[in-house]
Amino acid sequence: MDVKTIVAGYRDELVQKLSELVAIDSTEGKPLPDAPFGPGPRKVLETALDMMDKDGFKTVNLDNYAGYAEMGSGDQVIGIIGHLDIVPAQKEDGWDTDPFTCVEKDGVLYGRGVSDDKGAVAASMIAMKIVRDSGIEMNKRVRLIMGTNEESGSRCLKHYVEKEGHVDFGFTPDGEFPGVHGEKGMIGGVYRSRKTSILDIRGGTARNIVCGKCTAKVEKLTYSNKKLTDWFNNNSISFEIEPAEDGDVITVYGKAAHASLPHLGVNAISALMTGLKEAGLQDPFVDFYCSHFGMDYNGKGCHADLKDEYGELTWNNGVIAMKDGVITGSIDIRFPVTMTSKQVIKAMSDRLSDENGEIEILGSHEPLFFPIDSPLVANLLEAYQEVTGDTEHKPMTMGGGTYAKGIRNTIAFGCAFPGVDYRIHNTNEFCPVADLLLQTEIYVNAIIKLLEI
Repeated sequence: MDVKTIVAGYRDELVQKLSELVAIDSTEGKPLPDAPFGPGPRKVLETALDMMDKDGFKTVNLDNYAGYAEMGSGDQVIGIIGHLDIVPAQKEDGWDTDPFTCVEKDGVLYGRGVSDDKGAVAASMIAMKIVRDSGIEMNKRVRLIMGTNEESGSRCLKHYVEKEGHVDFGFTPDGEFPGVHGEKGMIGGVYRSRKTSILDIRGGTARNIVCGKCTAKVEKLTYSNKKLTDWFNNNSISFEIEPAEDGDVITVYGKAAHASLPHLGVNAISALMTGLKEAGLQDPFVDFYCSHFGMDYNGKGCHADLKDEYGELTWNNGVIAMKDGVITGSIDIRFPVTMTSKQVIKAMSDRLSDENGEIEILGSHEPLFFPIDSPLVANLLEAYQEVTGDTEHKPMTMGGGTYAKGIRNTIAFGCAFPGVDYRIHNTNEFCPVADLLLQTEIYVNAIIKLLEI
């Protein structure tokens, strides 16, 4: 079977399916009786299931939390677990095109979700059609499981597991090739303070995105304007300062990035707070922020700069706001795969509060880890290598959390290729059509490999 040629024949259908999914704003919205995560996630799930139903697959909608399309028979289940929800996107954030229109330019697709994760779901749809139509013996059931709440809690997958159970072998196309055999643990929290002279502050779009823009209103004559502008300029920070009747409105423009890779971005909250501190603003909250977080992204200010042989802890403050005189901000920590949340929280214990503010831990998820030579990892690696010829890159660990933590016997496998920044969770998210076709070919081979185990 010449899979590459067969996949190429599905190019137009693949792009069309993806375009229909991208056109739906599936950001989490207000819950409704028949839409647990809002009307957008419900609509995109119904649309995806309808696509698979029309292609002749058995489809099941699990209360609009998640759904699946199935082929084959047998007691064992191979799961391909993707998500249809997205992080927020607005054209005014800096998009060159409408984020909810899948635009092709020079063989590259642009739009929210073309990489994370609607593109991979569309590629998986085509891969299942090719395997089904190949005549290969289907001694296991193969399910494309599609969730609608991965970006904000994965309650969709929890609902799936409660209804349908776990899978015997699975991959989620929501990481990197040639596979992710370990995912860092996660700790979520908030910081807050009411001791501040700041009049108002707001910034960020989501907990798991490096804050790309932050605006604060501060009293006049409480800092050196020249020192502030000099610090911004010396550190290549874009900013605006607008005089107001009772103060100055300062807007800082950073660079958004995924919270698991904060070093790829510039946190606008951190830049603003550090700039104000350097400019001489005497403010308890600014002191608290700079002493606990500053411009670091490794938790050093909270004594959480931990690492193991697979990587180091990362820290992101994604969203900040002020209400009734209280400043509150989000914390997103990704910690090494061989550690536990208790170890991390213990290391931070003497830095969780002082006279100027406090940090509250809201929850945690432990790491995921599979040996590289385990049957699941080894077979998926082989599927990737046979298609691409790439034997240089090896399975990795990462900070991004995927569905693999919520369902057994599963790792992240694709959709990102090594060394490519698809601007996931950022403006102008993109994916070359050639990459989507190559993903599809790899997924075909992966399904066949897992059927043979």
